[in-house]
Amino acid sequence: MGIGVGIILAVVGAILLTNAIAIPSSWPVDNDALGLILLVAGIVALGLAVYLNRRRNDVRTTHVEERRYQDPR
Repeated sequence: MGIGVGIILAVVGAILLTNAIAIPSSWPVDNDALGLILLVAGIVALGLAVYLNRRRNDVRTTHVEERRYQDPR
């Protein structure tokens, strides 16, 4: 979920930042500020998701081989 959310936030932020979609000026929020916030949040979310997925896949297991010796006496 994290990688997808990061990409979506970054794309929506880039669209708002470049004014590719005309949003009415009656919005109480500045489009450029909202676009920059969403773009930064998307990049941070994407970076965290990649880092956490890499850490989760870096699991190391240790195999212990036990040899039992029975005395023939």
